[in-house]
Amino acid sequence: MSADFSSRWAWAEVHTGLIQHNVAIVAERVAPAKVWAVVKANAYGHGAIPVAHAALNAGAEGLCVALMDEGVALRRAGITAPILVLSEQPAELSELLVGYELTATVTTTRGVAVLANAASAAGKVARVHVKVDTGMHRVGVAPRETLSLIRFMQSFDSVLLEGVYTHFAVADSPEHPANIEQLRLFNEVLTELAAHSIEPPLVHAANSAAALANPDSRFSMVRLGIAMYGLLPGDGVKELCRGLIPALALKSRVSAVRWIEAGEAVSYGLRRPVNAATLIATVPLGYADGVPRALGETTVGVLLNGVPRQFAGTITMDQLMIDCGSDSSVMVGDEVVLIGRQGEHVVTADEWANATGTIGYEIVCGISSRIGRRYQ
Repeated sequence: MSADFSSRWAWAEVHTGLIQHNVAIVAERVAPAKVWAVVKANAYGHGAIPVAHAALNAGAEGLCVALMDEGVALRRAGITAPILVLSEQPAELSELLVGYELTATVTTTRGVAVLANAASAAGKVARVHVKVDTGMHRVGVAPRETLSLIRFMQSFDSVLLEGVYTHFAVADSPEHPANIEQLRLFNEVLTELAAHSIEPPLVHAANSAAALANPDSRFSMVRLGIAMYGLLPGDGVKELCRGLIPALALKSRVSAVRWIEAGEAVSYGLRRPVNAATLIATVPLGYADGVPRALGETTVGVLLNGVPRQFAGTITMDQLMIDCGSDSSVMVGDEVVLIGRQGEHVVTADEWANATGTIGYEIVCGISSRIGRRYQ
């Protein structure tokens, strides 16, 4: 979780109104399918509890997390909406899953049995979703074994089948043939279940990319993740993301300024000697805060006093330096925007990702807990 209090001159601003805006846009596009908001990994670095409230207020009907602990934190914060844990949890956590009324994912008969026993002992009924592995090959029950798993589940009165789902491996490339094959396998499973009078109320396959690009994958609900935060699921669906707005900005302030002479350089390695007298602004955050060290070797920079500026040298653990050229107006305390808008210019997490060979997900998830979040 992010810090509740921070005195640092480095912070992240999260606009919950933009979270609501993004949820509402996708909800309108995928209707009548329901939207469940994915708030795992501290809501992709944005803050799970505030984001969960914003998503639910915007019409999301449930939440998805990766770990039981994430679901427990939401429950302890007073959130009563359905919460789906997106993978089968260790057997020893079954009592807590049941006790906190989290919806469990099951993929094995052992997973079913331990949940059933825990629910029976507590005098409750555990709600479960069965995950089918149609080609991602990470977790899930094989399509041909899904019916037998659900039949086994039906032998317990303390377990209720609420949903069946799968997950696409290349949804961000809508034309990829694997999407067609995974959907075909999943539909075959649903047809087989229906032939045995098994029709779970919730059927889902679509993440953000599939929800936007593939209407046939929406079924009764979609799992809205990265698009809720205003970031791109992938270049293959870029045009479908119009109207979505990034909800997070990363900011800091200048903590020191100094002039260096022609031929001098700054930071580890002294890699970039300057050609003329140059003002260097030091900013008090670095790679321990989620600013990739490799970013300093790219053309992506920061915004300072409304002007795009380049990094002056190697990004260090706790600090980075900015090349301000001959601009003597830069002062200690001036605001620095690393991600977000300042004046007419914008720097995005997706730009960081493209420049460093990764994805926007990793950038926002990587913003450290040392960075306090401020909510608007």
